[in-house]
Amino acid sequence: MSTHDTAPAPSTSPRTEVSTEAPATRVQQHRRYLMCRPEHFTVSYKINPWMEPANPTDTALAVSQWQTLYDTYLELGHEVHLIDPIEGLPDMVYTANGGFVIDGVAYGARFRFQERVPEGPAFMEWFRDNGFEVVEPVEVNEGEGDFLLVGDTILAGTGFRSTGDSHRELADVFGKEVMSLTLVDPRFYHLDTAISVLDPVEGPGGVDGANIAYLPGAFDARSQAILAERYPDAIRVADADGAVFGLNSASDGLNVIISPRAKGFEAQLRERGYNPVLVDLSELLLGGGGIKCCTLELRR
Repeated sequence: MSTHDTAPAPSTSPRTEVSTEAPATRVQQHRRYLMCRPEHFTVSYKINPWMEPANPTDTALAVSQWQTLYDTYLELGHEVHLIDPIEGLPDMVYTANGGFVIDGVAYGARFRFQERVPEGPAFMEWFRDNGFEVVEPVEVNEGEGDFLLVGDTILAGTGFRSTGDSHRELADVFGKEVMSLTLVDPRFYHLDTAISVLDPVEGPGGVDGANIAYLPGAFDARSQAILAERYPDAIRVADADGAVFGLNSASDGLNVIISPRAKGFEAQLRERGYNPVLVDLSELLLGGGGIKCCTLELRR
């Protein structure tokens, strides 16, 4: 597996200017990410509502859009590692599903659908080769697609992919509070399609404590109540923005990389002192993935 930090020539796709200058209330945090170039991207099967194998995909366009995201992270000063793509595993570009990493410990993924099962061992091999302590999963889970770290709390999704048993396994591995949330809308089958972690610090932060953004309608009533109580100042995003994968975003505490079609969410972020950076991954959305799906955080 590759550990190099190089990629093809920079893309010329337009995007908003990135910023390393924080407003008084927002502080940029350094990030380490794992990505996978979509050299073999296509949609040849259907395991989520976004995938339509009958519709053509453009691999070159997917690579170009991915390249813009990669370049953006480097321009922001973040560290990006690469795992080599494997022919026959078109969804490997969605690296967030490959595991969940805290303090150098990588809890591996065990995919629900057979088409993606071989990805789990490939990611665990990369973690081992790059100095992470790997915990092999017993329960079905799809990594950071369903597990999001906010402060010392892990928000954990279930309903479509990761099982509730994986939440208990997760708590045993990391010794942290795990807050289970149930997804009910099949369009938002992973937690990272319905919640965006904007700031790694839980509790009052910046001017208003808006540490997360979420789409209320993606969750059952119990989960909505938990989120409303735990994060009263969270940004509540409209369905129109959720439906273009606006919440499938990556944040460094100041810059939030989002879909250019999430206009309402973009305005909400600006109002809260964040700097939206617009990156279009429309081709990769054909596989049911966006910015966060392509980005696995490596927390050492």
